[in-house]
Amino acid sequence: MENKELKFKTNLNCGGCVSKVKTDLDQAEGISKWTVNTDSPEKTLTIESNGISNEEIIQLLKNKGFSAEVI
Repeated sequence: MENKELKFKTNLNCGGCVSKVKTDLDQAEGISKWTVNTDSPEKTLTIESNGISNEEIIQLLKNKGFSAEVI
């Protein structure tokens, strides 16, 4: 399956926020790589997807108390 880059505007404001979702993103099936730019106004989460959907990412973050929207 071809990798696709997915981008989300989030409310992951700092390293503490990122650490709360790190394990879930690391273990999620269908994610080959991910990063969060907490310095950008959008707090951009970039994911290299090899099967995971936008909706699954949004739900994963929501389960941890964070929001995400596709950009």
